This record gives sequence, structure tokens and C-alpha cells, in this order.
Amino acid sequence: MVSGVPLVPGPTAGAKGPPRPIRRQNAGWAAARRSIRRRWQLYLLVIAPLAYFAVFKYVPMVNAVIAFKEYSVVRGVWGSEWVGLEHFRAFFENPVFWTLVRNTFLLSAYFLIASFPIPIILALALNEIRQELFRRTVQLVTYAPYFISTVVVVSMTILILSPRIGLVDETIGFFGISSVDFLGDPDYFRHIYVWSDIWQTAGYSAVVYMAALAGIDPSLYEAARVDGASRLQKIIHVDLPGIMPTAVIVLILGVGNIMAIGFEKAFLFQNPLNLGQSEIIATYVYKTGLLNADFSRATAVGLFNSAINLVLLVAVNRVAKRVTGSGLW
Repeated sequence: MVSGVPLVPGPTAGAKGPPRPIRRQNAGWAAARRSIRRRWQLYLLVIAPLAYFAVFKYVPMVNAVIAFKEYSVVRGVWGSEWVGLEHFRAFFENPVFWTLVRNTFLLSAYFLIASFPIPIILALALNEIRQELFRRTVQLVTYAPYFISTVVVVSMTILILSPRIGLVDETIGFFGISSVDFLGDPDYFRHIYVWSDIWQTAGYSAVVYMAALAGIDPSLYEAARVDGASRLQKIIHVDLPGIMPTAVIVLILGVGNIMAIGFEKAFLFQNPLNLGQSEIIATYVYKTGLLNADFSRATAVGLFNSAINLVLLVAVNRVAKRVTGSGLW
């Protein structure tokens, strides 16, 4: 202390201050370059998928701006006149708005509830089969329909359910029951759509759960066997907890797409008689955008549909995270 003023020790020779942000940034770039040099083959493989998503997924999102414009082919996307939320307001005030939302939601919810447990049950059943040839045969038979075109599946369903020459009509006619026009009755549309889709996709969806079952620690099965657990008890206490994280993620993705049900099958099954239940948002967008050339209105409807899916995805992921501890993020 000099003249009552304390001396503050200055920086000693060789002492280093806190790391500078520039140095950390340079170190990060250097580490990235080293990683690219060491694993350039992997980065080369990633280029094609990234380019695909960038060109065909993210770049087209920019054109969603036409939902807020009165799009003109002559003026182009950016030269068209801004109209704000006019197309959204017109869609909400349309008399068919609630019909479209109800049909889409009910069809999607029905499909999600019916299709979610069936692949799990199929995977658990296949996992319990000890005869290898029989297990592979069943897996092949249930997996093969996934590769059949949607158009072919719809054509097969129409032929089977035909009120005059269909297999179902011939069968119920044998028992003295009069013919039923399944495709013409709106009450049958959702059942036909959902169960034909389950038949087509159940085997493929079960592969995900079979992969999860293959990753379960074998020591858990040995412990269950030592404890004298039956097959049902093993399924309940070992298999189901083992595939639960996978099932939760599949459920979250399914709920996130609950308003984005496929267009092709609904449109192919659609006819003037069942239009009251078969007209969904996807088919409405097709008719409005492509058939009526109202691109702005169709884009607005599609954007509204995507916003609903995003809200549902975030909400269900948060609930699943709190309840099960598993989620997408």
C-alpha cells in the first residue's frame, strides 16, 4: 500500500487471459476440416440426400407465399398482388369447411387408432414363433402387400366389394342376404379405406418393432425364464417395455400427420354417392388447385393443414415426454 492506496497486482508475465471467441471459432473450423479430411467418403454420401431435400422440399416452401397473394401465372410468384389472409378467410367461411375438417380428422383418427396396435401385435406374434420357415413365410406374406401399388389395391378392393360380381356379394348371397353396395354407401367408406390400408401396411410397419425386439438384452429373457415367467408375462414385462420408446415415437409421428392422410386412396375410392364422407382436405386441395386452377386458395388450405399438424406434433411430443420420458426431442 502506497499513500493509503492498495496496489492491484497486474498481469504477470506468461499469464493467459480468457480464450477469445475468434480463437474458439478458428479451432472449431479446424476440427471440422480435420473431420472432413478423415471421413470424406461419409460426407460425400450425405451430399445427394441433402441436395434432394434442399431442391425438392425446402426450396418449394418459399413458394408457399402465394397463399397470401392473388397468384397470376403471367406475373409470377413475386409479381402477384398481395391479398393477406383473404384466401384463409374465404376457406374458413366456406360452407364445406367443417365438413372437410370433420371428415379428415375422423378418417385419420380412425386409421391411427386401428393401425397403431396391429403391427405391434404382429411383431410380438412373429417374435414368439420358433419354427423359422413358418415365421419367415408369415412375415413375407404380410410384408408383400406394401409393394403393391395403391391403384392396384383400390382396384382389387372394388372388384371384391362389387355389388354384382364381387366375392363378398357372392358370399353373402349364398346365405340369402341381399346385395350391399359397399362403395356407394357413405357409412362404409371409412371402414373400407382404413382396413384396406392396414392390410397393405401392417407387415411393413411391424418390421420396425421386430428390429426393436431384436435389440432387447438377452439377459432379460434369461432372468424371466429363471423366475418362471410364462410367455404372456415375458411379453408384458420384457417385450412391451423394450419396444415402448419406438412405439411412442411412431405414435407421435402418427398424431403429427393426423390431418395429412393420403390423397390417392381417398380420391380413388371417391364417387358421387359417398362424397359426404370421402371428401377430405387433400382431395379438396387437388380439385381446387389443379382442376379449378385456384393455386392461391389451394396453397392456403394446404398451409392451414400443415399448421394444424405442426401444433399436434409439438403438443403430443410434449405430453409423451412428460408421461413416458421418450419423445422426438
